[in-house]
Amino acid sequence: MDVLFSFAYATWGTAVARGMCFSEDRLVETLIDDRRVERLLVAETPRSLPIKLLKERVRKPPPPPAGNSVSLYGPTRMRRADPTSIRAVEGSFRRWDAHLQRVSRRRGLVRPAVITTHPLIAGFAPLEWASSVTYYAYDDLAELPDLRRWRPAILDAYRRVRELGRGVAAVSPAILDVIRPTGPGIVVPNGVDPGEWSSPQPAPPWFQSLPGPRLLYVGSLESRVDVEALAAAARALPDASFALVGPLLEPDHFAELRPLSNVHLRPPASRSEVVGLVTAADVCLLPHLDNALTRAMSPLKLYEYLAGGAPVAALDLEPIRDVSPRVVIHADLGAAIGEALTLGRAPESERRAFAEANSWKSRQEPILRLALGAGSDRAIVS
Repeated sequence: MDVLFSFAYATWGTAVARGMCFSEDRLVETLIDDRRVERLLVAETPRSLPIKLLKERVRKPPPPPAGNSVSLYGPTRMRRADPTSIRAVEGSFRRWDAHLQRVSRRRGLVRPAVITTHPLIAGFAPLEWASSVTYYAYDDLAELPDLRRWRPAILDAYRRVRELGRGVAAVSPAILDVIRPTGPGIVVPNGVDPGEWSSPQPAPPWFQSLPGPRLLYVGSLESRVDVEALAAAARALPDASFALVGPLLEPDHFAELRPLSNVHLRPPASRSEVVGLVTAADVCLLPHLDNALTRAMSPLKLYEYLAGGAPVAALDLEPIRDVSPRVVIHADLGAAIGEALTLGRAPESERRAFAEANSWKSRQEPILRLALGAGSDRAIVS
């Protein structure tokens, strides 16, 4: 069967640059390797031509996906961003739809199944030439701060997905509750690549040199992180080292942590470094605030922490409950850290078994069954 996969706000280049580690990146890799997919077109949404040219002068773009039956389509435009009014969004994605239909035909695709992670495509693009349309919701993007300007359009897209009866694969029940699909809807939490965690390299020297116990948070440093809880834990545990590793997207939000000598804000790490950090940490942290965005998440880092054998200290959120007995949930992050330290790191056999049981391959098979026509039931997959 032919398949068209459409990214949301990423490109093939950004997916490669971040190590193909996000859920939509992993789904592309699964589609490339799946024997049921005869031809695959990986489509990006239009990018600003001036910005694209500028970025490619600084960094050479990666080669397109390999394979005779796989092709990449990266359209450009002069405008920097999508319009925000619902009427303009509708016109923009109708034009995108017509253009992509022509490209699909030129690439030899026949009535492809469309899988998109872009809510505006899922809701506003007619896609009458596709055999099916499946929206893969890896986050409730209507609640993402960076997309606040498009929130009304995204919510309207959810309504249209519902009215069109399109399939939805979501990483959490909360997202399905928001979209309320009338077509098939499944819940597929995030997962891990067992091979990536089979032979970890040592943690970077800067991490190994920190006084123990070493406590680790990996991810974007932005407003979803409960800085007050982290600061209180750091003051309560002055001998512990708190390492927060990731892009500092909202520096002002982390101002309270800067005076604390046992808190270390570090830049993003490579994928191999992330694996090394997690497998060397005494405890990994999940200090997310409780809001609409975090309640809809399936925290990818949680599964990676556990695949690396680390106990996890977390603030309470529904998506992380009952994932593993090695996740200690407490209203007081410092108390959760103390309990997690008592648990200790998982035995090697246990961490490998967790990675195998939560592999991307097993996670994404229900998405493929849904998108390729064999998953018409409304079963919930956990």
